[in-house]
Amino acid sequence: MQGDFAAHAATMEGLGVEVRPIRKVSQLAELDGLVIPGGESTTLIKLLDAFDFWDPLQVWIDAGHPVLGTCAGAILLAREVLNPSQKSFGLIDITVERNSYGRQADSFEGSGTFRLDGDQDENEIEMVFIRAPRITRVGDGVETLGVCRGDTVVARQGNVMVCTFHPELSAGSAVHELFLRMVFAAR
Repeated sequence: MQGDFAAHAATMEGLGVEVRPIRKVSQLAELDGLVIPGGESTTLIKLLDAFDFWDPLQVWIDAGHPVLGTCAGAILLAREVLNPSQKSFGLIDITVERNSYGRQADSFEGSGTFRLDGDQDENEIEMVFIRAPRITRVGDGVETLGVCRGDTVVARQGNVMVCTFHPELSAGSAVHELFLRMVFAAR
């Protein structure tokens, strides 16, 4: 398994929702929404291949189920991946560059602006970047919801939301709250 499931789960449970990890394709039918966490994107790809998750997950997301990809999860959902190019679902019209902010030693905490979907008010939130990807292109139909240091760091297109930092390690729950709004609206 990859990513900080426990921190995502704790945040979601703190917001009053039931959380369960999935390990089998058959479990997708039980879900209202899915978080694809950070970790190492190449390892996540190997796991998706090994457990034959690619096609069923693609179909599940294409059916309108909300998905949030954080850090490596954002890489897997992006239309185009650079540094190096790699396989992805291509479900949000963005280009991401892997490890764009540098190596592990270059990881940082910062603050940026974030706005809830449909809300024009921007709020400052803490953001934790660990070997994070950078969104280098935002396509038509993609909404920028978060910015840090001039870069788009939270984006949404339809039922797909991505976040290049780790909201599960950041103070507050604004990103998870927005994702839950998406989940409840899709029911």
